[in-house]
Amino acid sequence: MMAAVALASQTAPDPVAADFTRIASALPGANVAWLAKLRRQALERFVERGLPTTREEAWKYTNISALAKRPYTLGTKSDVTPVVDVAPFTFADLGAHLVVFVDGRFSPALSRIGALQAGCTLASVADVLAREPERLEAAFATRTGHTIFSDLNAAFARDGLYLHLAAGVTLGEPVHALFVTTRDDVVAHPRNVIVAEAGARAFVIEHHVSAGAASYFTNAVTQIDIGTKASIGHCKLQQEGARAFHIAGVHIAQRRSSRFESQSIALGAALSRADIATAFDDEGCEASLAGLYLVGGRQHVDHHTLVDHAKPNGTSRALYKGVLDDGARGVFNGKIIVRPDAQKTDAHLANHNLLLSKSAEIDTKPELTIDADDVKCSHGATVGQLDETALFYLRSRAIDPATARALLTYAFAHDVVERVPLAPLRTALERTLLARLPQAERLRDIA
Repeated sequence: MMAAVALASQTAPDPVAADFTRIASALPGANVAWLAKLRRQALERFVERGLPTTREEAWKYTNISALAKRPYTLGTKSDVTPVVDVAPFTFADLGAHLVVFVDGRFSPALSRIGALQAGCTLASVADVLAREPERLEAAFATRTGHTIFSDLNAAFARDGLYLHLAAGVTLGEPVHALFVTTRDDVVAHPRNVIVAEAGARAFVIEHHVSAGAASYFTNAVTQIDIGTKASIGHCKLQQEGARAFHIAGVHIAQRRSSRFESQSIALGAALSRADIATAFDDEGCEASLAGLYLVGGRQHVDHHTLVDHAKPNGTSRALYKGVLDDGARGVFNGKIIVRPDAQKTDAHLANHNLLLSKSAEIDTKPELTIDADDVKCSHGATVGQLDETALFYLRSRAIDPATARALLTYAFAHDVVERVPLAPLRTALERTLLARLPQAERLRDIA
């Protein structure tokens, strides 16, 4: 049985509350008092506000009114999880722990979790809520940096990845969390929780794909808590269906001398939005954010990033690149905040965009807010077309115009892909990048 979930507008919020009342008892952890209270509070916040509109600064260039027009459905415990072929979505030679979610539910049959060392817990959120719900209370209660879609997620979240690393534990193999959608008009609210205690290390791939589904809605939240001198790498790969909606938040809390490394690759969906926010809660934190969006047709892609330097001696680097073709539209808003106590901050933010057609459009807004005086901060943005001088140089080397344009486009985008630290994943992304570019066949021959 599927329960309909009608997303509310600001003028008609009641359907969301009614849908929640119908399915609340079927959600994981329904009998956990603190979770039931948090779900109800999140629902009330969403109902009070409704979907954001373009009148709000944070959503000025991204119109999501179409979400309210479709009766998306949310699966219940009685739904049978379909068996799908996940081989096309995995990466050869990666040796990862594969954790698969189909239409928002964990699939043990499709997952491959290898041996884990002592101090490492890798499971689904639904399983943890059933066995040890107290492990998740702090994560669900945290709202720092969250958006209204995080509240919608908190109210309806059913499953997601759970990774906990005890102090000093290094997970030698990466974790590949694969989210596959198979049904039309379905909505999934993955809630991923990653906790790394002092000195722990891990790398997680969060991967969203479609297996036959057309129009659907993914509303994902990933919460990462990085302890003292711990390090987490996170690669988010969004390859949703061409008519899908994808909204996601990645929210990070960093302790003393911790490190967070992020790559965000957006290739799919009719409309996608990613909010990535990290807060330096102690001294000496480092964050490296890299992103690539490669879109065409009528796709709309939006990235918002925030690095909050609340304490001194923090270092952050953010580089986002976009390649837009046809009538695609991109939005980038990157923000760095340096608090009064965050002396000795070193931060840089850059956004570069390549427009391959006259109809493509980008709205870019890098921001710095600095309330400390002993800092080194900079930001910048560029929007342009292919360099005619570089094109001329390649043509002078007997390369035809179309291939020359493809080579320059590949080189522009590859700067982000090469930052992915895992070679098998990097190779797979390079192949995907080649396939998406004009004159792909010629480029593969050259490569």
